[in-house]
Formats: sequence, C-alpha cells, structure tokens
Amino acid sequence: MDDVAREAGVGKRTIYVHFPSKEEVVLCTIDRIVDRLVARLRQHAAAPGPAGERLQAMLVERVVYRFESVRDYSHGLDELFASLRPAYLARRERYFAAEAAVFADVLTDGHAAGELDAPDPAVAAEALLLATNSLLPYALSARELGRRKDVELRAGRIAHLLLFGLRRERRPRAR
Repeated sequence: MDDVAREAGVGKRTIYVHFPSKEEVVLCTIDRIVDRLVARLRQHAAAPGPAGERLQAMLVERVVYRFESVRDYSHGLDELFASLRPAYLARRERYFAAEAAVFADVLTDGHAAGELDAPDPAVAAEALLLATNSLLPYALSARELGRRKDVELRAGRIAHLLLFGLRRERRPRAR
C-alpha cells in the first residue's frame, strides 16, 4: 500500500478512503484490465471482414492482452492470488461472461451469414474461451510463458484450429 500511495502521490489513508482493503485494490486493477480488454474485443468484433477472421483476431487479442498486462510480474499469478482466490473467482465469472457476450455477437453474425456453424452462439463462445484459457498467464509468469511473439503465434494457431478445424477445404492461412 505504501508503494501504491507513493506512485499515486497520496497518503496511504487516502487510498483506504477509496478501497476498503489491499485485496480490493488488486481486484479493481483486474477489473480495469478486463474492461479494457472487452473494449478491445468490441473493436475487433466491429471491424470489417469475415466473422472467422474477426474471431481469430479476438482470441489472439484476449491472450496477448492478458500476457502484456502481467509481463512485468516476476511471479506466477497463482502466488499473487493465493489470498484473493475466492473474491477473484466470483469476479472471474463476470469477466468471462462479458468476453463471451462479445464473441457470441460475432458468432451470431457468422452463423446468420452462413460462414460459421454456430447454432448456439453462447455455447460456442464459451468453448472458444475455455479452449484458449491454457495460454492465459495464471499459473505461469509472463517470463515462463515465453516471448510475446511466441505466445501470439501459439494463440493464433489454436484460434485457427478452433475456427477452421482440420478440413481440407479452402480456408484462410494461419499467421
């Protein structure tokens, strides 16, 4: 809290006026990261182009954005969240629901256009998020996950496989 107060240029007591605990400071920081991520996902969702390409960009964005958000942490987030786990898990459902809603909108568009087979966009959105969670920096630090470029490449490969499968049909090439 001393570090936060010093960085903000206020007294430690002032921080406690706005946040009831250290844990709430951390949770509000995560809230802000997720809010910014969802805004970025909405930008990708609103971009021109086929739904599959927009979804692929969105999946890569959700992984890389989180990676970038924790790249300066020297420890895995599991260590940082040990005491926050119950409160974080309660918010995590809300975070994923906000992300899934943006994905479901694009899946709905793609299904309506005949581009994607997604009769239940909410279920498909959840599956896409769950499938890419393995690349999110929870148990590993950003350093343990590797270089940003490598994380982005792996996320792109997973997103491409999820969206375009292993079909022999013509499909957009993976990045």
